Amino acid sequence: MKEAPGTRDYDWWLLAILAAICALGVVEIYSATHASNLAGMHVKQIKWLLFGFAVMFILSRVDYHLILDQALILYVVCLGQDFQVSELAKLIIIIVLARFFAEVRSDELDLRDVLKAGMLVGVPLALILKQPDLGTALVLVPMLVVGAFLAGLKWQHAGIFTLAGILLVGSVFYPPVSKHILKPYQRERITSFLHPEDDAKGSGYQLLQSKIAVGSGGFWGKGFGNGSQNQLGYIPVRYSDFIMSAWAEEQGFKGVLLALGLYMALLLRLVQNAQRAKDRAGMFLVMGVAAALGFHVLVNVAMVIGAMPVTGIPLPLMSYGGSATLFVFMAIGLVMNVRLRRFVN
Repeated sequence: MKEAPGTRDYDWWLLAILAAICALGVVEIYSATHASNLAGMHVKQIKWLLFGFAVMFILSRVDYHLILDQALILYVVCLGQDFQVSELAKLIIIIVLARFFAEVRSDELDLRDVLKAGMLVGVPLALILKQPDLGTALVLVPMLVVGAFLAGLKWQHAGIFTLAGILLVGSVFYPPVSKHILKPYQRERITSFLHPEDDAKGSGYQLLQSKIAVGSGGFWGKGFGNGSQNQLGYIPVRYSDFIMSAWAEEQGFKGVLLALGLYMALLLRLVQNAQRAKDRAGMFLVMGVAAALGFHVLVNVAMVIGAMPVTGIPLPLMSYGGSATLFVFMAIGLVMNVRLRRFVN
């Protein structure tokens, strides 16, 4: 029986997938910024990635049960910081929900448990929305949904909450209601999503330029450094939230398939690690990470092709950004943590 995990116990396939995604991101950040006053951002991103890998390995060595034991303290600290570090808040919510669902001893969640879990997410979600940071707030929802289903959410409860969610989302698109619950810039994003051509040089500019870039790439792409939308700066924040637009223009549909294939492999590997977890707590931790990262990819890709409003959710490990990069590596650190202890007493 194994007592101490070693380096061979890490999921090296998962690490290889991460490294490949990071490489795509660095390449496209360089392409998007090397001929502008933002030159050198790819070097900063490499530094963040190296730091992230170090943090991941450190976090993987601390028994995740010890981390789960501090879930309440982490939650209180999280609420007390006014959510200035929203990326850290997402990680803490993953931990808190894993602890909560792992302690549910029945095969099915009763309504009281569902409401408790909803409150655990609802309070920080409301505080994050108050910042306002709609993108981060949205990420908390799939964590709750995936955790609840795995914990045994009853179908009748699922139906009720699904209907409530549809009505809530629908109300956001209804002007008399949206003006009371959304900030002006958020209402503008919805309007530009529905009718971007109405303000092609204003609120609809981001979406239209992104769609032009994606469409002009075709199947083969224009080639590295040859994307006109990218190189001439027409794509907004092309090194961050809209990096997939720049990638699609220069690498084409084949490049998009490569990137999405790597993300799919990442998610499948996470699910596999969740299935091999030693206990329920480990499984909920890993699936919480999978839910968060999967949602990030889904929303970001949908955003750049015009299938969803612009939310400011970055593409994991490809988009430039220190805090977002650290969140992913810390989350993967928890996954490695669970994997390393699957055979430990």
